[in-house]
Amino acid sequence: MTLAKLHVAVLMGGWSNERPVSLMSGEGVAKALESKGHRVTRIDMGRDVAEVLAETRPDVVFNALHGAPGEDGTVQGLMDLMGLTYTHSGLATSVIAIDKELTKQALVPHGIPMPGGRVVDTASLFEKDPLPRPYVLKPVNEGSSVGVAIVTAEGNYGNPISAEAKGPWQEFDQLLAEPYIRGRELTTAVIGGPNTGERALLVTELKPKSGFYDFDSKYTDGMTEHVCPAEIPDEITQACKAYALRAHQLLGCKGTSRSDFRWDDTQGVEGLFLLETNTQPGMTPLSLVPEQAKACGIDYADLVEMIIAEALADAQKAAAKKAPTQEAGAK
Repeated sequence: MTLAKLHVAVLMGGWSNERPVSLMSGEGVAKALESKGHRVTRIDMGRDVAEVLAETRPDVVFNALHGAPGEDGTVQGLMDLMGLTYTHSGLATSVIAIDKELTKQALVPHGIPMPGGRVVDTASLFEKDPLPRPYVLKPVNEGSSVGVAIVTAEGNYGNPISAEAKGPWQEFDQLLAEPYIRGRELTTAVIGGPNTGERALLVTELKPKSGFYDFDSKYTDGMTEHVCPAEIPDEITQACKAYALRAHQLLGCKGTSRSDFRWDDTQGVEGLFLLETNTQPGMTPLSLVPEQAKACGIDYADLVEMIIAEALADAQKAAAKKAPTQEAGAK
């Protein structure tokens, strides 16, 4: 694949909890594009992002933001209004995929297994448990691994949970409560979209050195071992890849996505559950999508160009659809 030389605005930073990761992702993308001869403008997103983008006038925006407002549809809607071509998923997909409850409503009816559970008011947690212990509490609308707590039978946060204990209940008015699935942490990346074709890559097993695969374990060098490809039965590999690809398609993801799983290895394929699909996975040196791409023979800079190629193809398709309507209106 050879792209014409482009002016690419790399949108990064912002003000979510994942700002540091976004800055690392964005810088990696920017350097990769420069190595391919593209002109790059780095944009650390502030509240004046619309004005900055208008002044920059890029051929395409590489969206390297993580978390709100860059991953939840807000920035996507802004760029749609401005008529900008941008990478990764669009407005509707972003709104649904970042909301874990909406994701379940979109995927479970199509046969993709996800944990049960329900959304609870935080104040109710201090009176009684919403589910039998052990269970998991996580924000409904945050990036993966942000603000996750595992409430165990030993009462690690109190029994009932104490409002003074450090946890996501101190930051969010509502939380998603899900049954805890024992076992192993697996993840699968999908690249492409409807315009260039989608492909599930590999399955990686994540083995935190201590605790579980939380935000710190994910982004601190040496805290988690990545086994890529995962040493698991072939039926589990194929199931992860099939579920990840189907989720990518059902949600309408573009460019790349990453689906995270828990697998109870005592239950075979019946013990496999998709936890969430991330529409803008990290592109840092520790990130899983570039790692899987490399294992498939796709280097980092080529991966970045593939993501941009999908965005350009999507823009061309949209322009072709509009053309007849505009001509008819002119008549």
